[in-house]
Amino acid sequence: MKRSELEYTLPRELVAQRPAERRDESRLLVYDRASGQTRHRRFTELPEELERELVVVNDTRVVPARLRLRRETGGEAEVLLLERLNGHGEWEGLARPSRKLRAGQRLGPVELLESLGDGRWRLRLVGEPTGEVPLPPYITEPLVDPERYQTVYAEHEGSAAAPTAGLHFTAELLAGLDVERVTLHVGLDTFRPVSVDDLAEHELHSERYEAAPEAWGRIRDADRVLAVGTTTVRVLESLARGAPLAGRTDLFITPGFEFRRTDTLLTNFHLPASTLLALVMAFAGVEQTRRLYELAIEERYRFYSFGDAMLIR
Repeated sequence: MKRSELEYTLPRELVAQRPAERRDESRLLVYDRASGQTRHRRFTELPEELERELVVVNDTRVVPARLRLRRETGGEAEVLLLERLNGHGEWEGLARPSRKLRAGQRLGPVELLESLGDGRWRLRLVGEPTGEVPLPPYITEPLVDPERYQTVYAEHEGSAAAPTAGLHFTAELLAGLDVERVTLHVGLDTFRPVSVDDLAEHELHSERYEAAPEAWGRIRDADRVLAVGTTTVRVLESLARGAPLAGRTDLFITPGFEFRRTDTLLTNFHLPASTLLALVMAFAGVEQTRRLYELAIEERYRFYSFGDAMLIR
């Protein structure tokens, strides 16, 4: 697959800057792969579109990982925690201004231990993270309620970004569905744009995941499975290929991929040149996905983290 196939033009005003007033008030574009039909629904109508699917969600929780700090000279610094490395306060993170930082430097509760290149550091944090929820850079408006960047079922803290397809669910809507949970802690590399022309040369960094034995047993034996979000798909398809119930996955799903445990996909609308869009194209077809995105733009759907959703059957 070529990077150019992942490109599209989005009017700036369609980038959602804030969540819908109610989570389940978002719009839902439904695409039936068998018939080729599309329908425009509301997320509250999701149960009407399902056929006995076991709904599998990613119950990771976003870390309040954006730390605004001061250097010893008084200058500003910022650390974004990416992943906890051990139980002794060590993390991998991004720190800036990188050209003014060095190993051994203290930034408030943070000690920089080792530069890993490209602005990444191995660092030690005193205590637990008490910063801001790290919103994506395309969201420029402040978030009034940080819990709106968490799913209602978020439980296991460890992500640098939210699994945004799940942001549409309310507790009431979930109560009427058959739901199972897995965990994948989302790293920023999931959202890192593809910079090479040939996707086969793009390296997808691994992310930690876990599934309880009982959960995987239900998922494995279900007649049909609805994966809520691309992160959930990566867990399901890793396990379906014999991966252990807990570990790291660097599974990179591109067109031509054989889906073994994902029958239906619920997903948001993704950035151009992203690995997430490549996964959607693998599930729905490259040209069909392009047509669906064109339709969504024409119908003024809201895009990205706080945007609307798409159900691909």
